[in-house]
Amino acid sequence: MGGKIPRKTAQEAGNGRLLSDVAYARILQVLFERRLPAGAFVSQADLVALTGIQTGPLRDALRILEVEGVVTIHPRTGIQFVKPGLELARSTYQFRELIEIAALEAFIASVSDTEVDALIERHREVMDQLERDGLTDAVIDEVERLEQLFHGTIVASLENRLIDSSYRRIDNYVRLLRLERRLTPKLVLHSLREHVEVLKATRQRKPTAAIAAMRAHFSAALQRSLGVYRA
Repeated sequence: MGGKIPRKTAQEAGNGRLLSDVAYARILQVLFERRLPAGAFVSQADLVALTGIQTGPLRDALRILEVEGVVTIHPRTGIQFVKPGLELARSTYQFRELIEIAALEAFIASVSDTEVDALIERHREVMDQLERDGLTDAVIDEVERLEQLFHGTIVASLENRLIDSSYRRIDNYVRLLRLERRLTPKLVLHSLREHVEVLKATRQRKPTAAIAAMRAHFSAALQRSLGVYRA
């Protein structure tokens, strides 16, 4: 099943993190690092070994993940992780679009030209790196950070903690969907260029154009997730 994760560190104990929170994060870490395949059926003992977390807090985390639709708990038999499919992809991108279109209006009204310019420049740097080096692990990490920065900054413009919490759940679904997708440099470049189109319209203070660009981005992202858009 893969290497073990060390048990709770002194830092985690010292900063007051609940063990169930640590367990939640570590279960997702195991999944996102592909140490468990999508749709995997495992025992509780397997997860204890993989995460280094004790049974009690692990159960608490699994109950939360079941509510969020990441796992299904089968009493006395095991835990099944969701296998991303058409319905999850459609629901996820529909939810993201609803939140981010609303957030985009707040973003356009509040963000400074300097901040937008910095985001555009950051995208150009990553695109140059991608075209130069290809999809190395370092580039993939940079792309993931930029994805989080772009979408996270827009959603944060709403200054709504309930939405922030819901969006973090949706982000987990997006990462699950990406586990099933084969990345290519062209696909990643398409996505980053779509971000830039949104930012350019934002810089020009054209909400209608920015919203249209964001809707186009989510439509293309859904197609990429389903394997319809190939490059």
